[in-house]
Amino acid sequence: MAVGSSNSFDLVVLGGGTGGYSAAFRAGQLGLKVALVDDRERIGGTCLHVGCIPTKAMLESAEFYERLSRAQEFGIRLDGAPAVDFAQIAARRQAVVDRLTKGLMSLVKKNKVEFIQGRGTLQGGKKVRVAKTTPDGQPDGEIVLEGTDVILASGSRVKSLPGLTVDGERIVTSDDILRSTTLPKSLIVVGAGAVGSEFASFYRDVGVEVTLIEYLPALVPLEDAEVSRELERTFTRRGMRVITNARFDPASVSIDENGVCLMVGKDGEAPKEVRADQLLVAAGRALNTDNVGLETTRAKVERGVVQVDRRMRTAEPHLYAIGDIIGGLLLAHVAAHEGITAVSNIVGVETEGVDYNKMPRATYSRPQIASIGRTQAECEKEGLPIKTGKVPFQAVGKALIGGEYEGFCKVIAHKETDEILGVHMIGPHVTDLIAEASAAMLFESTAWEIGETVHPHPTLSEVLGEAAMAVAGQSINF
Repeated sequence: MAVGSSNSFDLVVLGGGTGGYSAAFRAGQLGLKVALVDDRERIGGTCLHVGCIPTKAMLESAEFYERLSRAQEFGIRLDGAPAVDFAQIAARRQAVVDRLTKGLMSLVKKNKVEFIQGRGTLQGGKKVRVAKTTPDGQPDGEIVLEGTDVILASGSRVKSLPGLTVDGERIVTSDDILRSTTLPKSLIVVGAGAVGSEFASFYRDVGVEVTLIEYLPALVPLEDAEVSRELERTFTRRGMRVITNARFDPASVSIDENGVCLMVGKDGEAPKEVRADQLLVAAGRALNTDNVGLETTRAKVERGVVQVDRRMRTAEPHLYAIGDIIGGLLLAHVAAHEGITAVSNIVGVETEGVDYNKMPRATYSRPQIASIGRTQAECEKEGLPIKTGKVPFQAVGKALIGGEYEGFCKVIAHKETDEILGVHMIGPHVTDLIAEASAAMLFESTAWEIGETVHPHPTLSEVLGEAAMAVAGQSINF
């Protein structure tokens, strides 16, 4: 335990996002004296305030609206057509954020963590200088915290494309959208990763004309190729204009009283004019590794990414790094796992470290996407002998009952050992269903073991059991 000055701690955590507060809470539970530093008045980071949570609240409203528009299909009559009230969607979005924030701040006290609002900077590997601020952001002096160990969890921020200037009105980022209370009539989304696909899906569901542009050959390019193709088919069927292999010059984007204009062409084709009220830049995030004091330490930084081992240790003794700044998947739940792993190492608990092949991934578009492990292309690149099973949601009774039956579940197993190498889903509620596959991969389960696990009927979970049985050609319902 830390002794001496009140500014001495067993652990100082710099950054109050999901990774940072998870590490701080776990350390507090284990009896460590912990300081948690963040420049916001309330912890939660990007995910809670301008990321995962508000975005998913909007998507939930959009999905509810889409289902209401099909009420007659379920035998329900409505007096008049449902309508979108985006101001109320925005208000509910903020209410969800506020409720979760209040809960998190109560956990700070419960876990006996000392929260310090201010801008923290590393001063070597075991000290953090904090330019404190008041709740309303005014300067409140400086203090230096000393930690037996320090965890850096400074996160990431939105970024634009070179030559493209974000003005917050016509050319916007996800941060701007999550502060907005009005809808455009039309929108161009640049970037079809998870963020771009989610916003494209939301806006299309609430009636906005959407053009989705992706530089690479496929939407959600990190996912299995079959999933990418299915998402493009679904988006196109919903009336979205999708352009992959897209080429345009960001510097040539023009803004006038009618909105935004750019010239876009597929690779090797003549560009065509695309216009919309707004352009959303969803082309990745910039890591917050500058201006955090890393240059005062022996930690290695390559291309803006802090280098760590599987236990989150940097090259500076007693300095750990977690979350977006170490690259990888840039997902909130992964950052939380990294933070808990770092704390386990600090208190001397042996762990296997973080295995990113066993980290689930989730995209909350409609249809949802969830995956874990290797894609089929990655298996083939590594020369792994594989066998696959694939079952569509159309074969699952509960999917038909719910009226959402697009998509499928695909299981990839080792051809010789039957061990699960990857699970890839696109369809209803798959972001919830992937947890079973995550547990299976943690315990190095085989496809046979998942198939032999009894899945209650009728449930959506049956799709995974059926796909696992399909690996051996033994699916019952498909």
